[in-house]
Amino acid sequence: MSVPALSPSLQRWLPLATVATLAVGATLVLHNVDPYAAGNPLPSCPLYALTGLYCPGCGSTRCLYSLVHFDLPGALAMNPLLVLSLPLLLLMLLNGAGIRPRLFDPLMRLLAKPMFWLIVLVGYAVLRNLPWAPFTGLAPG
Repeated sequence: MSVPALSPSLQRWLPLATVATLAVGATLVLHNVDPYAAGNPLPSCPLYALTGLYCPGCGSTRCLYSLVHFDLPGALAMNPLLVLSLPLLLLMLLNGAGIRPRLFDPLMRLLAKPMFWLIVLVGYAVLRNLPWAPFTGLAPG
């Protein structure tokens, strides 16, 4: 039995619609569940639990919780890279849906390179684990 092919317009908008649906669901959860509360049902970082090292995503749940509650300083304290990356991720999604303002072409070429993200994420993981200022400000909390 073969699966019918999706129309090109549906293929174009499906990733954006999927992310939008997940974002609404995450917003509803984070509006009602406090990740700062002891015993909350949200998962913690397995890498941190096993090694004591912060990964690039450590603090993301608390960061998003703070953003949902309009607490930008709290969000930046938990995961500044995520806060700075959210607009870039939105641009990438819109680009994938065919919305491509010429102004952002050079930026989109950079963001489309996996090596860029590898360097940013690995570099951020290393820097946020360094034990002296100003790098301690990158650690969650």
